[in-house]
Amino acid sequence: MNTLAKLIVSLFAIFCLQAFAVAQAAEYESLEGVKSAKAIFDVRIGQPQSAALHFKLIHQTYKDLAAFKKKPVFVLVFIGPSVKLISKNREGFKAEDEKSLDEIASAVSAMKKDGINVEVCGVALKVFNVDPASVLPEIKKVENGWVSEIAYQARGYSLVPAY
Repeated sequence: MNTLAKLIVSLFAIFCLQAFAVAQAAEYESLEGVKSAKAIFDVRIGQPQSAALHFKLIHQTYKDLAAFKKKPVFVLVFIGPSVKLISKNREGFKAEDEKSLDEIASAVSAMKKDGINVEVCGVALKVFNVDPASVLPEIKKVENGWVSEIAYQARGYSLVPAY
């Protein structure tokens, strides 16, 4: 299949999925009366393939809530081994991890463009020997990710574990 045909098929599939998601909004009784959805994702996934999949799902969830007119406000906080996945330094990863690491970088960039805030825990950077200068540029560095998580929850954000 040539590149143009693949692009057309991909765009059609995305359109169908989004149309299906909007049509399914009526099935979410839990969304009745909800005007906005604020969530903080505690990201601790250390495996590139799993993380790439989770980030696609988090971004899709954001888009679904936006399509349902629920004004999503999302924050991701990278804690623990996940900090290695958002570094431009890829030492220690296998060749088969490269694709997933590229997907992670793309997902972080796309989420940031959509208004999703992304933070990384400075304590975790130190513990896992990740140079703060190597962290993807879209990500804000905070000294302690737990402080951020506690503060966001105090402001009404729901905690969503991404382990």
